[in-house]
Amino acid sequence: MNKNTNQKKRPTHTIFQVVGDGDKARWIRVGAGWTNKDGKGLFLRFDAYPVVGHITVRENTEPDNREDNGRQQ
Repeated sequence: MNKNTNQKKRPTHTIFQVVGDGDKARWIRVGAGWTNKDGKGLFLRFDAYPVVGHITVRENTEPDNREDNGRQQ
């Protein structure tokens, strides 16, 4: 898969750092992901590398740039 091709397409996933638990968890966008051509994996690009909390990758369902758009309801 060609990186240049991925960079021109909109990301299919958003990468979040999640700090805390439950309703008090803070979701911070730290990168984006693109589905590979074969559909069996993701190309991930990080803007930051979290050192606390955990990483969650969520599929983009609608255009929204808020930090909490991946939060599970």
